[in-house]
Amino acid sequence: MILTLDFPARTETALTIVAANSLKTQLFPECCHHPNPRLAFFQNQNWSTNKRSYRTHHFFYPFPTLTSPRNPPVRATTATATKMVKAIRVHELGGPEVLKWEDVEIGEPGEGEIRVKNKAIGLNFIDVYFRKGVYAASTMPFIPGREAVGEVLAVGPGLTGRKVGDIVAYAGDPMGSYAEEQILPANKVVSVPESISPVVAASVMLKGMTTQFLLRRCFKVESGHTILVHAAAGGVGSLLCQWANALGATVIGTVSTKEKAAQAKEDGCQHVILYQEEDFVARVNEITSCNGVDVVYDSVGKDTFQGSLACLKTRGYMVSFGQSSGTPDPVPLSALAPKSLFLTRPSMMHYNQTRDELLGAAGELFSVLASGVLRVRVNHTYPLSQAAQAHADIESRKTTGSVVLIP
Repeated sequence: MILTLDFPARTETALTIVAANSLKTQLFPECCHHPNPRLAFFQNQNWSTNKRSYRTHHFFYPFPTLTSPRNPPVRATTATATKMVKAIRVHELGGPEVLKWEDVEIGEPGEGEIRVKNKAIGLNFIDVYFRKGVYAASTMPFIPGREAVGEVLAVGPGLTGRKVGDIVAYAGDPMGSYAEEQILPANKVVSVPESISPVVAASVMLKGMTTQFLLRRCFKVESGHTILVHAAAGGVGSLLCQWANALGATVIGTVSTKEKAAQAKEDGCQHVILYQEEDFVARVNEITSCNGVDVVYDSVGKDTFQGSLACLKTRGYMVSFGQSSGTPDPVPLSALAPKSLFLTRPSMMHYNQTRDELLGAAGELFSVLASGVLRVRVNHTYPLSQAAQAHADIESRKTTGSVVLIP
């Protein structure tokens, strides 16, 4: 026999009880004699019985577990299926130690959404900015991460163009990739070519599409240009050097160590400056015969900003796209006037606002990867559970190339 109890909205549960007997004392033996008086709703009720049904009653007490040797266990179902997965969460702003490995709940995808099991997760310096509070997360606690590659496990109702088993990647919004699984808007992901592994794709999606818009749209680098790239051996810096060199530009790069200098040269830097040993402004003037560079790509921020402005030629472009050393001091507009300089603080999200822009950027990135223009260095991988150590290493500049977290 089946008794269905429809709980009010405040209980948020609809419970179906399957039982073999028709007497209330047999169906609910524990409840009828429960010492807790708040369960007295089961006692002395005017239950109407026949061979097919019970009359149901509404009440506002959480339903107990009903089992006995004579009755099978209760089977409960909820309107929306959920499961628990592991993820990194931030409950307070601070150092790497605030990254906590926890259980989180994930539901089913809604309209226009997909659920993805992440295979590889890219670590980027923007994750550090959100962890520290340089950029404000929309909620607290929050799951960091803005780049991942994974397999589609479920698609939302009515969604077309995407199926279970697809390997997809995303970079940018929404934040939350530091998780074993996540729900994503289907229009934010792109298909990953079979020739590119999940680890490589995860290492290059955000950095690669950042490189694409910096070189191809923010300031369009062409043959004959001279450019300055700070942190030339970093994740984005390495790609900037390779791609700009392939475009025919003269590339000057700054790095912190001799080991990183060797990598920068491999990546196409014709001139490498060890900024801890040399004055990079003086060296740039020497390399360019005091003409300056067409564009500076500066992800370091406070420590290099003023020097970067000094390195530019007349009508040069200062592209500040990061601040690993801290936020630059304010710059008065009058500081740009002597050389009619351009200053921009761009975001990849603003350059990939439409679906067509996203597909175009990803398509060009996959094309240069396939052609061999870009060599991706995944020099460091960490278990996702050790994200705190990965953050500590990237902040202390112990890493080169790309860092990937593996769930």
